[in-house]
Amino acid sequence: MPAADRHVPVMLRECVELLRPALERPGAIYVDATLGMAGHACAVLEAAPHARLVGIDRDAAALALARTRLEQAGFGDRIDLVHTTYDRIPEALAGLGLDRADAIMMDLGLSSFQIDTPDRGFSYAWDAPLDMRMDPDSGGPTAADLLRDLSQDEIADMLRHYGDERFAGRIARLIVEQRASAPLERSGELVELLDRAIPAASKASGGHPAKRSFQALRIAVNDELSILSDAIDSALDCVRVGGRIVVESYHSGEDRLVKTAFGRRTRSTAPPGLPVELEEHRPTFTALTRGAEKAGEAERDQNPRSASVRLRALERARDTA
Repeated sequence: MPAADRHVPVMLRECVELLRPALERPGAIYVDATLGMAGHACAVLEAAPHARLVGIDRDAAALALARTRLEQAGFGDRIDLVHTTYDRIPEALAGLGLDRADAIMMDLGLSSFQIDTPDRGFSYAWDAPLDMRMDPDSGGPTAADLLRDLSQDEIADMLRHYGDERFAGRIARLIVEQRASAPLERSGELVELLDRAIPAASKASGGHPAKRSFQALRIAVNDELSILSDAIDSALDCVRVGGRIVVESYHSGEDRLVKTAFGRRTRSTAPPGLPVELEEHRPTFTALTRGAEKAGEAERDQNPRSASVRLRALERARDTA
């Protein structure tokens, strides 16, 4: 299936409108730090004909599909694709002889390609090995490894912290009981256990019983929040004056990290009571959105993935001293 048909970019029009003003100069550098199926990237390159893309993704299979899509769209001579995690934007730019970007896009969470690839184990819709690594060649632990090796308390904490799962304690207890005889190795086994663990009343009103636990496992396997914490500050440091950054989050933990990092850069550092704000105390960024923007009702109806999105954007006002 073509990449264009495998992923519907969230809030595409809003993202392009926010990024385009920073990409009008010849040779402008646009970093898509979570390239995925290149949906946002294709739209930005079309809207900003002077821009050059530095596309980053930790999933080599997604990167290959994105390259094909970008080349078929006629952008092959305007792209550099880098297989790495999005906390390594400075290194990716340096490897291309660059130090700053004019615009940076980060669309966090899981891509449709990963969800729709059954053997990766991300989806509770198919029975597959419990892997969930965004970079299967990384050598890190799989979801099955975590469920086998973590203690009951550690599993419960993971489900609570990364999945906002109300029944984390009950689920963790059942996992530990079951693995005493047969460790969980397939997504279908975990879905069946979660169906037993969550009360019927909650299943009737809270969506699929596996949704929160699968999210929590994916975030833990890929160390997503730890990487994001480093990535946001690194990305902000790479934006040139007049440049912009747009971040889309889908989980409360993600958005909290983005909100906190953005808040630090948009506040004055002047001591209280100082009669005049000195240049070095002025915020280095200004907000382009009022808090976090959400997808409109029409988009939420057409694209379920957009229901939880929170979009935040900044523009760099000045360099640090």
